[in-house]
Amino acid sequence: MMPAAESTLSTLETTFNRLVDALLDALQPEEQLKLTLQGEQSQFVRFNGAKVRQAGTVEDAEVSFTLMWQQRNAYRSFPLTGVWETDWPLAQAALEDVRQELPQLPEDPYLVLPEGTATSREVHAGFLLPPEAVVGAVLGEVVGLDFTGFYAAGSLVRAYADSAGQRHWFATDSFSLDYSLFTAEGQAVKGTFAGNQWDEAAYGAKLADSKQQLQRLTQAPKAIPRGQYRTYLAPAAVDDLLNMFSWGGVSEAALQRGQSALGLLQRQEKQLSPAFSLTETFEAGLVPRFNEWGEIAPVKLPIIEAGKLVNTLISSRTAKEYGKIANGAAGSESLRSPQISPGSLTAAEILKALDTGLYVSNLHYLNWSDRPNGRITGMTRYACFWVEQGEIVAPIENLRFDESLYRCFGDCLLDLTNFLEFIPSVGTYNQRSLGGALVPGMLVDQFTYTL
Repeated sequence: MMPAAESTLSTLETTFNRLVDALLDALQPEEQLKLTLQGEQSQFVRFNGAKVRQAGTVEDAEVSFTLMWQQRNAYRSFPLTGVWETDWPLAQAALEDVRQELPQLPEDPYLVLPEGTATSREVHAGFLLPPEAVVGAVLGEVVGLDFTGFYAAGSLVRAYADSAGQRHWFATDSFSLDYSLFTAEGQAVKGTFAGNQWDEAAYGAKLADSKQQLQRLTQAPKAIPRGQYRTYLAPAAVDDLLNMFSWGGVSEAALQRGQSALGLLQRQEKQLSPAFSLTETFEAGLVPRFNEWGEIAPVKLPIIEAGKLVNTLISSRTAKEYGKIANGAAGSESLRSPQISPGSLTAAEILKALDTGLYVSNLHYLNWSDRPNGRITGMTRYACFWVEQGEIVAPIENLRFDESLYRCFGDCLLDLTNFLEFIPSVGTYNQRSLGGALVPGMLVDQFTYTL
């Protein structure tokens, strides 16, 4: 972490703690309060045609707080500048605003009130490229190529405090490069490179693989009729499927309301492959373990073990509503730091094991086509190929798939790779996203393509 960033984050932490103390002192009888902070100091560089099109830095922080009184709650957000003379009047105005609003609101029977005195402080310093070195490091490997990408790097902060006494601080350094290489005909290879330490050799190896796929895309695409084909899903495609587990999947609330694709699995009417295991793990320190109530999640929580559902994600609100025991899940009850266990398939054996079928690098436009039965639909995307007898023959035209997770993660799952790839969350909506997923590639039999 560069000294400037360290100084800025230190000021932010000091200001946040001072703000917490002042707001808690301003509480009236029966009032309870919780506060969260999201902040970043980031560098952004946008590339197009292997040239820099936009570059800049962002320093941003936002405080959100919820005031609770007589089983009612209201919230506000405001920017945190680090200048007390600016921040405190904003906080005071927001507090008075919600205080006036609360008596007009209905009671919330499942309101979760602050409790406990847990505290934590995690700071994960990385080794990022100096800002002035980014362009050379990124473009030096793509001379002569049509390269488009978005580089984001810097320090991210998440914090929590409440009137019960809980306080948490999480800061981490990270970078991500989300890029595409294009052929003259407009075909594209997509890749991501991310972490908290820039590794020139690893970046070179990643691009070498992308360049090889780009060369294969210069061939005429092969039209594939609809049907069922043996398919290798690369880690990025597996991550696309895994994201569906956070949307009406592993949520206990969704299961209780009959809105989960894992209902059949929970009722043991179906099970997934014994080779498939899914865990929520915070060991890598990529995201904070505390949630929006200041609760600390277990370092590791198995979700699916050997094809069987052993845990769901249960928030305190869901626990209160359905008489369950919370396990530190966020209010969304979505996966925050998932990992799929590896299998035995080596990188060198992928095409041989696929034999004849489809090599799918990415998917997009995913949605549930039949959520109660776990059916997912979507499209293939970017560098996807037809393979015959263990050799790539030609790129394919985009295909729509419609497949049940009970088949692709169940009866039809042949193997998973013995290596995991980190697929970062690269979103920048409102603020830069944290974390990502550790996933293997998957070899699946009879994957269903409908168009």
